[in-house]
Amino acid sequence: MPDDIHRVELTEPAQALLRKLIRTHGAVMFHQSGGCCDGSSPMCYPRGEFRVGASDVLLGHVAEQTPFWMSADQFAYWQHTHLTVDVVAGRGSGFSLEAPEGVRFLIRSRLLTDEESAALGPPPTGAERER
Repeated sequence: MPDDIHRVELTEPAQALLRKLIRTHGAVMFHQSGGCCDGSSPMCYPRGEFRVGASDVLLGHVAEQTPFWMSADQFAYWQHTHLTVDVVAGRGSGFSLEAPEGVRFLIRSRLLTDEESAALGPPPTGAERER
């Protein structure tokens, strides 16, 4: 896969917030479940404090080698999209690490091109990859 094709990336403000969270909490990870709280908002947790399931999908690593996981059900909806993680003012209703900062992570998306989809192929799952 070419190095410049990714399923998920962060905006500059999201990267700055991620660096701040890592300085405060150590290594972190993202997980997007589509479940309760903020629904399909990405949640940021200290790495190792959220257990990734065997069917969860690893979309890739974003800034600071931070893994971005998604539940299999959510991936069924989002598999044809490129996700951009941004940050906006306002508190979410979840347990994500950025909540005390008065901001929340937010997903923006666009469809993947046919070329991007072909280059990416299927992502690994929690059963296939060490977390």
